[in-house]
Amino acid sequence: MNRREFLSTPIGTAAMAASPAQAQQAARYDTVLKGGHVIDVAGRINQRMDVAVLDGRIARVDRNIPASEGKATVDVSGYFVTPGLVDLHICCYYTRLDLTPSVIADHHCLPSGVTTCCDGGTAGAVSFEDFKKIIDRSKMRILSFLNIAAPGAEARRAEQDPTQFNVQLAADTARKYPNLIVGFKTGHYGGTFSETRLPWASVDAVVEAGRLTGLPVLADFTPQPAQGQFPARTYREFLLEKMRPGDIVTHCLADRYAFLTDDGKLNPDVNKARARGVKFDLGHAAGSFNLRRVVPAVQQGFIPDSISADLFADTPFTVGINLANVMSKFLCLGVPLEEVIRRTTVNPAQMIGRPELGTLRVGSTADIAVFEMLQGKFGYLGSGGGKIVGDRKLQCVMTMFGGRILYDHPYGLSVPLWQDIPKDSPYWADTTRQKI
Repeated sequence: MNRREFLSTPIGTAAMAASPAQAQQAARYDTVLKGGHVIDVAGRINQRMDVAVLDGRIARVDRNIPASEGKATVDVSGYFVTPGLVDLHICCYYTRLDLTPSVIADHHCLPSGVTTCCDGGTAGAVSFEDFKKIIDRSKMRILSFLNIAAPGAEARRAEQDPTQFNVQLAADTARKYPNLIVGFKTGHYGGTFSETRLPWASVDAVVEAGRLTGLPVLADFTPQPAQGQFPARTYREFLLEKMRPGDIVTHCLADRYAFLTDDGKLNPDVNKARARGVKFDLGHAAGSFNLRRVVPAVQQGFIPDSISADLFADTPFTVGINLANVMSKFLCLGVPLEEVIRRTTVNPAQMIGRPELGTLRVGSTADIAVFEMLQGKFGYLGSGGGKIVGDRKLQCVMTMFGGRILYDHPYGLSVPLWQDIPKDSPYWADTTRQKI
């Protein structure tokens, strides 16, 4: 259903809601989403189904759940219903201006169907307690890859200083907050090396923190040529020797990585790393989606294991861009919708050790996204210039977190027409007008 079709429907979006009398007599669920095309890769569902929610959890997924069984029923026919998306890489420590400029997760994620995001190393062990204040007041779920540099991504200064790579403190902090910290992050380390600033210091430290805790690493790496007594830091060594099974290469399509050979073929080391269990994350951001390299990689079958936006505030490329936009780019490059959903739900959930997320299985938390597929002519920007033009665009129209609808635009699917609101509702209480 597109916007024009919706607006031409006189009954409005709440027309299928049960009457108050019906709801009182027969309601078994808090909310029923009816008529949508459910794509739940973890549950092996890709067909029209109804979804019922009770007490913040998925209570039933079935072909025809009567509307009368929901206290509230939302007609989502013509839309895709998916688990709430998991954005594996974002920067959302927005109160620290001396760190990587960050976005407010609720504002950017919920409108794109994202119910769980992972901060990619903005905070380190020293700053995590302060970052937790944001986590605690967020309406959605924020998890963290803890920066191996104890202060965090402090204008990248701490990330360049091996004396700040406090492995034990990072491990201890992760053990203290196992429900919030899903792994460790290294990034931006490079430059001139010395006996006190070794080429692999950051990678080695973050991997050791991962070893001590059994958690994965989110690694951003820049290959460098040999320097005096120090041999080159190569992409091959990084992939095949430093990264462990379950570790994650982020910004995996960035220009600095030799994922294509000189003749434009997919680097066989990438497939070797995948065979070892190394994972690849997109981390779109401002510079990790150069179309002249992304397009041939995708055409040769290389699709990142997780598709993430890596939103941060200090770049024009992320203004107005969210995960739904990044997903649309892959759709227009020929990646099937189910595979795009796989890489934004079940895959990242498994990569961060949270298999209870990214699924609509009965009993799982009721994190749900509803999308429409717009048809038309849409331009999608690449990093550093250029664009592709596609005929499809994913647009989120509703996001539910823990059974609560937190985003419902532009159609107000869960909201009745004002004149249809029951007369005994508080809506009609005249509490604001001054009576003189």
